[in-house]
Formats: sequence, C-alpha cells, structure tokens
Amino acid sequence: MATKQRGRPRSFDRETALEKALRTFWEQGYETTSVSDLTRELGIGAPSLYAAFGDKRTLFAEVLQRYAVSYGAFGARALEEESTVRAGVERMLREAAAEYTDPTHPHGCLVIHAAVNCATPEVEQTLRDQRNANVASFEDRIKAAVASGELPRDTDTAALARYVGAVLQGLSQQSRDGATREELEAVAELAMRAWPVPEAAASTR
Repeated sequence: MATKQRGRPRSFDRETALEKALRTFWEQGYETTSVSDLTRELGIGAPSLYAAFGDKRTLFAEVLQRYAVSYGAFGARALEEESTVRAGVERMLREAAAEYTDPTHPHGCLVIHAAVNCATPEVEQTLRDQRNANVASFEDRIKAAVASGELPRDTDTAALARYVGAVLQGLSQQSRDGATREELEAVAELAMRAWPVPEAAASTR
C-alpha cells in the first residue's frame, strides 16, 4: 500500500514562499505574525515551513536579508550614486516617500514596522542594530563630506545622521497612517531645509 508522502509539495518554490513571508511580516510585524499565518500565506504545512526555513526567527532573519537587498536598498544606492551627501540624502528621502507608499506592497519600512510591539529580545535587538547601522552609515558619509569641505567643519555629524534617521522613521510611520506620496515628499522637502549650508556658499551670502 502506498504511503502518503510528507514534506514540501513538489510545486514548492522557495523564493516565492520567501517573498510571501516577507510581505506577511511587513504587513503584520514580527510578534503578531504566527506560524499559522505563515503557513496559510505560503500555502504549506508547518513541517514544510520548518524544513525549508527553520523556525520563525530564522525565517525572519532571512526575510530581513532579502528586504535589505530589494525594497530597502534605495537608501544606500542613493548615497552611493549621488556626488554629494546632500543630493544623496534628498534623493533617499524622496525615494522613501515613493517606496513607503507604493500600493504594490505593504506601506512603510519593514525594519521599522516589524519592531512595533516586538517582545522577542533577540529580534528586537537585531532590528535595533540594523537601524543603528543605517544611522552609522549616514554619519560615515556625512563625515566624509565634512572632510572634503562639502559641509562646514563644525557640523555635528552624529546629530545630523540621527536627524536623517528620524525623518526616515517618521516617513515610514506616516505612510502607515495613510499619508500619500505627495504629502511625504513635502515633508522631505521641508526636512532638507535644515541641511547645513556649505562654507563656500555661506561666505557668498
């Protein structure tokens, strides 16, 4: 007598399943996403989920990696591709306004939203570390701009980097609360008015 085969179905596509898991965590947050939610969205049983991805926390770690090189990659790309840090930050904020309100996926930033009401210390720390790493990368870029003369020598690089991070986090939350792309772009424009004036430009005023 034939026995019933267990494990992943033959039609299982790991990349498709990972994308569905990403969107589920993105929409619901880490803590409120249950294994039952994941199996329902992925269309597989719990044994298949564990076989393919490990436990929920391991799956979420892989989701974060995927998000960083896809939906969340716009920030690093803007800072790398623009010739000045000001242009990079301005582009990053404008692209955040577009990305965070894109109707084809959940609104806001996964790294920010997944931390809401998170009661798992290891996950909470991972998300905090990632946000702090982003701020550190902003500060590195700002320090380089100070060294090159693009920004004034007395620029508080740490505070400016935190400011950029705070604006990004605010844009994410506002998008979750229903703000439109145009409304967030207006916020980004206002935020850039606080950007330090280069010394050469200031001396000509």
